[in-house]
Amino acid sequence: MVFRLSSGDFSAFKLLGYIGILYGLMSIFAYSIIHMKHIKPLDFDAPSDRFSEARAVEHIRKLSKEIDGRQEGRPGLMEAAGYIKTQLETIAERAGPSMRIEIEESLVAGSFNMLFLGHGISLAYRNHTNIIMRVSSTDSQDTDPSVLVNGHFDSTVGSPGAGDCASCVASMIEIARLMVDSGSVPPRPIIFLFNGAEELFLLGAHGFVTTHKWSDTVGAFINVEASGTGGPDLVCQSGPGSWPSFVYAQSAIYPMAHSTAQDIFHVIPGDTDYRILAEDYGEIPGLDIIFLLGGYFYHTSQDTVERLLPGSIQARGENLFSLINAFSSSSKLQKTYERVPQMEPNQIEDQRAVFFDYLTWFLIFYSRRASLVLHSLPIIIFFLVPFFLRLPTIGLHSWCMAFCDFMKGMLFHTIGIILAIILPIVFAIMRLLFSSYAMSWFGHPHLAYLMFSPCSFAGLLIPGIVWRRFPLSQKSSVLKIPEEALYDEASFWGAFGLYAFIAMAYLVAGLSGGFLSFFSSVFMLLAWISFCLSAKFFGPQSLKSVAAYVTPLVPYLVYCVCFFGFLVQFLIEKMGMMGSLPHPYGYFVPDVIVAAVVGISTGLCMGPVVPVAGRWLSRSSIIQFLLHLSLLALAISSQFFPYSMAAPKRVVLQHTVRTADASQIVESSFDFSVVDSNALPFLFKYAPEAAKELQIGSELSFENTSHSLQSSWLASFPVSLLFSGSLKFPARSDDILKQYRYFPQLSSYNQPTFSSTGSRKVYLELFLGSLKEVWVAVLNITGPLSNWSFADNLLPVPEMITSGAPSYICRLSGSSSDNWTFWLEANSSEPLRVNVAVLDQHLVEASRKLKGLFPIWVDVIAYSSFLSSYVF
Repeated sequence: MVFRLSSGDFSAFKLLGYIGILYGLMSIFAYSIIHMKHIKPLDFDAPSDRFSEARAVEHIRKLSKEIDGRQEGRPGLMEAAGYIKTQLETIAERAGPSMRIEIEESLVAGSFNMLFLGHGISLAYRNHTNIIMRVSSTDSQDTDPSVLVNGHFDSTVGSPGAGDCASCVASMIEIARLMVDSGSVPPRPIIFLFNGAEELFLLGAHGFVTTHKWSDTVGAFINVEASGTGGPDLVCQSGPGSWPSFVYAQSAIYPMAHSTAQDIFHVIPGDTDYRILAEDYGEIPGLDIIFLLGGYFYHTSQDTVERLLPGSIQARGENLFSLINAFSSSSKLQKTYERVPQMEPNQIEDQRAVFFDYLTWFLIFYSRRASLVLHSLPIIIFFLVPFFLRLPTIGLHSWCMAFCDFMKGMLFHTIGIILAIILPIVFAIMRLLFSSYAMSWFGHPHLAYLMFSPCSFAGLLIPGIVWRRFPLSQKSSVLKIPEEALYDEASFWGAFGLYAFIAMAYLVAGLSGGFLSFFSSVFMLLAWISFCLSAKFFGPQSLKSVAAYVTPLVPYLVYCVCFFGFLVQFLIEKMGMMGSLPHPYGYFVPDVIVAAVVGISTGLCMGPVVPVAGRWLSRSSIIQFLLHLSLLALAISSQFFPYSMAAPKRVVLQHTVRTADASQIVESSFDFSVVDSNALPFLFKYAPEAAKELQIGSELSFENTSHSLQSSWLASFPVSLLFSGSLKFPARSDDILKQYRYFPQLSSYNQPTFSSTGSRKVYLELFLGSLKEVWVAVLNITGPLSNWSFADNLLPVPEMITSGAPSYICRLSGSSSDNWTFWLEANSSEPLRVNVAVLDQHLVEASRKLKGLFPIWVDVIAYSSFLSSYVF
């Protein structure tokens, strides 16, 4: 087959090459920004009045490497608390005479209800440790309004927690040192809260805000978190009101914030202490600042100090120090009782302010009121332009004809955007139909761009082939304007109108993400003016005129490439833990999502260029080339394995022990689950040693293997609802009986009492047996439950876990030599059924051996779960 290219094709490929080079350079630049290459970390010998990443990293090394495990129930958690307190006391010894430093170790307890991942649970806790440091001037009073800086030092099961969140704690210690060594006495008190129970569903922050004497003085807070090991330290949530984000805009050294993040944050599984402080209990104005890259290692054994992205902690530290000074100097800093009268809904100003950083160089901030004006301007221009294009002839008829053509141009551009999303989805599904595994891009994010960006760009260009054959309402002969100019005009203003309508739609919906389409419209307008001026000198057919159009767009395009590059990277990393949906359709979901997001990104990054460049690029030869490029990338992708040590597959191994009383085992099994679309048969296919240990045949048949019931995963509820296709394998009980003398047991410690209304109250005691490293105990109560002693006698939203019966879930945590005691009230004579699950982090030899048989690209989260059932 011979391909014959016309001179127009050669020009088109030349332009495509130039555009490819431009976007390639922008991508390299965006990569350096996203991965903090432009931030130089300061070493140990940095001046004492500067924040030093190296000094902070030394604290991270101690907390995550030298201390073995900072999980609730393990000795390392108290060792970490001791280390933090010692460091703070050492810093306090160097404080000058004008500075007062108070350090407390606080044990917190409480109980409350919450919705987590959309599911109702109750939480009861005791003996969780918070370390608190208050820095103030000697003239300050205990009741002065203060600024709270919060970070947690506990980590989740099986993770060293270098990023999440030793990096937060280390940054706070280094900032405390900086304040003292620089003699920087804060205008208002600063409270550093090192809380020891965030991973157990925000308990440390709840304990502080509900019980501590200083909680009522907090006028603003900064919550420091990590969902990875570095990268942009993004402001993901801000409020109540716009004051916190305004302070951030004024003071951040390296601003990293998007108001659109708050629009989508609640879609992501998880929560932070921001919820407790700003929403559920405190209603304190504050910021939620989170490391978002390095999500491959989040909550895994790979979250080590070696995985931290250099420069990230330096940028965080410098931002935090500046923010603390700005908040403590603000005249709007107020205590709780001073703030309450201003919290009426009609008095909260600018709840949905718009703000975003430009490549961490500066931050643009404007109020909700200003956005109403600014974001309306493009749509106003879109409606007014048809009047002025035909000057001096102005009339309703000419306006209608021009506007009709603009709407046709908008329709074609919209179809292009839709095709830019649909084609990558089609290609993703095609690949999965001929591949033995999904998510080939997981460990190789560049593959996602290679597979989906070319076909997405092709989809964007396809309508252009038909566009110039589509009749316009305006007649070239009547207007004495070349037909090509009319097509270019309608194409541009149609695309402009689409982005203007998107900006308006965000505004009407009350969301803050419309700034992207608003600035797209602004820069497109500047580019069109440049193009029209250039066309007078070089003609509209010249590539120089295209260059004149693209050049003013470059600042916007750079931002777009950076924004969507970060979004795609973040999404790909999180796809390894977003949950597994039932097959067969669940197998396609992650690839379809990534393909769609890459399609959206390509459509919005390339879309503003197409109205002018499409005249050259909307050719069958270009579209065929792009589609073949995607097909080649799809073929190449099958040679890449999804996982590696740098992008591990998450596997949950639960050694399930069902007991009948404190000393009898009914059943022992190894239960496995995964949290992405490559199911357990895929895992055991590529983990032959583990498969052999579990006596899975070489044919990998699971027909005789039992499926693990959802009720077996009660200890990790509601996170366990992200699991599907779990399998269960028999395990020996010998090791368990050798390791444990007693198992958890629930019993009555008093006779039931009856009320005059017929209700019955039973008094129960939970004995945790001789378990070694208890993380949490979970109660699942079904039956006629009408009240209980938890959460101020309030029941949570009931759940449906087994057999459709309403269940009430309560999680108990906190080490103590005392048993848990509580009462349950039933409103009828029907029995109350209580299922108990206790998660112990200690592994018997058989579990440790099985965990060690998996390849290095598998990160196994392993623990033991003791299950028992009771009727009262």
